[in-house]
Parts: sequence; C-alpha cells; structure tokens
Amino acid sequence: MGASSQVIGTGRYLPSRLVKNSELETMLNTSDEWIQKRCGIQSRYWADKTQSTSDLALEASLNAIENAKIDKNEIDMIILATVTPDHEFPGTACFLQEKLGLKDIPSIDVRQQCSGFIYSLSMADQYIKTGACKTILVVCSELHSKCLDLTPGGRNVSILFGDGAAAMVLQSNQDSEDQERKVLSTSIHSDGSFAKLLWCPAPGVGLPCSQRVEVGMIDEGLQFPHMNGKAIFVHAVRTMANVIKDCAVKNHLSVHDFELIFLHQANLRICEAVEKQLKLKSGVLYNTIQEYGNTTAATIPLSMAHAAESGALKPGMLVAAGAFGSGFTWGSALMKW
Repeated sequence: MGASSQVIGTGRYLPSRLVKNSELETMLNTSDEWIQKRCGIQSRYWADKTQSTSDLALEASLNAIENAKIDKNEIDMIILATVTPDHEFPGTACFLQEKLGLKDIPSIDVRQQCSGFIYSLSMADQYIKTGACKTILVVCSELHSKCLDLTPGGRNVSILFGDGAAAMVLQSNQDSEDQERKVLSTSIHSDGSFAKLLWCPAPGVGLPCSQRVEVGMIDEGLQFPHMNGKAIFVHAVRTMANVIKDCAVKNHLSVHDFELIFLHQANLRICEAVEKQLKLKSGVLYNTIQEYGNTTAATIPLSMAHAAESGALKPGMLVAAGAFGSGFTWGSALMKW
C-alpha cells in the first residue's frame, strides 16, 4: 500500500492588534450594528506597519514545527498560499524559506486566494503520495490591512478582512492502520470566466497601459480589491454546498457523516446559508469569522487550529473542508483527525 499524508503538526499566528468594529465606525462611516448585520464580523486582527506576510507566516510555521516535534531541516518543501505577497516577485515562500534558515528545498507560492489552503493541501498530498517528498510545510498567510481602501468608499470590502497565518506540517505515513490526522481526499476546481467578479486590477500588465503601475490607476483605486458582492454571495453559497456534497459522494458518505465542517469564511451569512442548504445539525459548521474576519487562504487552517485548541476538534473525528474564492476557484478536503 502506498504512502498517505498525515498532519503531524499545526500552528497559527495572529498579530497583537485587535480591531473591533467600533474602531472602524468613524474611519469607514459605518456602525458595529451594520457590520454585524451585513457579515457577522465583530473584530479582526491587523498587523503593525513593520510586519510582512512572510513575518506572519514565520510565526505560524515555527509554531507548527514545534508542535510536530521535528527538526526544521526535515522539511522537504514549502508551499505558501497568499493573496497578499510581500512583493510582486519573488514568491513569498522564498522569503519565508530564508527566515526559516532552510536552503535548497523547493518553495512554492500558491495564488488561489480563498481556495489557497485546499489547493496547497492537495498539492502537498500529491507530492507525498508519489514519494517525491516526505515532509512538507503548508502555510497560509495574509496581511490584508495594508491592501484595503480604509475610506468610506471602500467600506463594503474593507470591513471584511483581517490578518493572520496558519501552518501545517504534513508527513508521509506508510502505516495503513494508523488513521490519525490523515488526508483522505482532496478535490480542486476553477472557472476563469468569472475572474473579474472579484479581483484586484492593478498593478499589472493586463490593463491597456504602457506601465504596470500608472498614476491614473491609483487615482481610480484600481490597486484595491473590487467585488460584485451579490454575485459572489450566490456563487459562494451554491458552490460550497455542492463541493461538500461532492466530497461526501466521492468518499461514499453522507454530509451528515462529517462531524465537523470547515468552510472558507468570507461572510458569516454565506456560511449560514450553506448550513441551511446542507441541513446540518447545529455546531457541525465551525466558524471563527466573528473574531478573525476574512483571512482569505488562512481562514480554514486558522479555524481548525482554533477548534483543536478549544477541544471542539477531537482525535478520530471525520472532518470536511470546503472553499470558494476569486478566480473562481473552489475545492474540498476530507481528513480523519
């Protein structure tokens, strides 16, 4: 029997600055009541001006490596998912690699936004199953607070996002009897025809311009995220409900066999709508968006770490995860915790 992927360590990191809705009221011309009614978020964490995405990733990685009880030099590969890279190039995984003091191993950036964790987990699982790698560090890190339009004009998007990072160490396991923390399946998808419903137009060479950054782009606010909120809501609910159903079918199960489900959390109302469509029991869908906001690629692993620390996620549980994000991209994963 071939190797399987096992999660041997998890870690997370949140910046020290807690930003409650009350702090945004004057800044964005809004109210705590309006924000909670619209998206369910009560607070989020923002990094300080000296921190970068790779800094947050480093803290989560060190936490996961310590939790895994391995020497960092056992890591064969780094896969880092982010939509908020340190720089346009090189990849943020390379900056993380240098900060970890690792050399020669491959470091890969995954730019699949809110589906970044599922994509990264799927990639790591395949590298391990084929025998190409034995130990892989998967990191999801986001620093949105430096990328938002923090004026009333950007309110609809800016209320949603927080900063944070989470990491997992996956390792090859040849023991067919050992079911602890095994990745049982992953599935990933995309449809680029919807790319501009949720995107950041600039900087870039895809616009009709002579330079990838021009003053006019900044004047138009093209460097900030642009979102068709109503369309995203409809697609997200339908797609994440379907991907969880598909995950169950693929594994010859019912959605009611899943003891905990972790969704990408862009908006609490989306998660509640998915919960209703799947007819889930109360408590099966685990949400942390109320405290953390939307941390894009990091939402699912941050929630899993939170659930493990709180005792909600227990050894032996059958756990499903589903994500939907810009691109459009979506996917699912099933694990035996």
